[in-house]
Amino acid sequence: MRHEHWAGLDVCITGGLDREGSGEGPLVVLLHGFGAPGNDLVALWRYLNVPDEVRFLFPVAPMQLDMGFGDARAWWMLDMERITQARAQGQWDALSQEIPRGIAPARTQILDMLSQATESLAVPSQSLVLGGFSQGAMLSTDVVLHSDIPFAGLALLSSTLIAKQEWLARFPNRKDLPVFQSHGINDPILAFSMAQQLRDHIQTAGLPVRWVEFHGGHEIPIQVLEALGGFLQNVLFRE
Repeated sequence: MRHEHWAGLDVCITGGLDREGSGEGPLVVLLHGFGAPGNDLVALWRYLNVPDEVRFLFPVAPMQLDMGFGDARAWWMLDMERITQARAQGQWDALSQEIPRGIAPARTQILDMLSQATESLAVPSQSLVLGGFSQGAMLSTDVVLHSDIPFAGLALLSSTLIAKQEWLARFPNRKDLPVFQSHGINDPILAFSMAQQLRDHIQTAGLPVRWVEFHGGHEIPIQVLEALGGFLQNVLFRE
């Protein structure tokens, strides 16, 4: 693997013919979650059954958190007290209406990074998949909905619905975009019911969803990686 610095973000690049991003194959960009280290998702590419030509890019979120352990990162700050209170009172729908402070600059930075990365790596048109885990998945959705980049797919691992009115108004603009979505039935962080609601809104807007639910929590089990590998093969190599 190798490292680059694009749009103010450190990124790790792997896959491709030399396992350092060489070649002219498709690109899969995955954004890690809140509080995770910047390299949190990097190892996943080894578990995805895709052709060697597929390249992977893992950006490191710019915000460094003081959580008392390791390298904790975030795309935007969370009001943990507000989230904890809403979770305890079952007020998930109220949270889904809110547009997080800080998501707009994070979106702009990711779009700038994608522009530089796709140019530098010579990514073919319609050969780009964006996705992520938890907060990274939310940001990925927001980026896709606020751009006209011809993405090949969107991958949402343990995501949820935010900026509800804005997202619902924009989903139809992405009609026919393939979406992969997974979620743990017993997720204690982001409610399974809200993931289902997000799925239903996406499908209603005309985006086909590959839905994978599993008996587990806020995590990425092997069955999700197996299904995600199949999804990537379908959207990146369909004739």
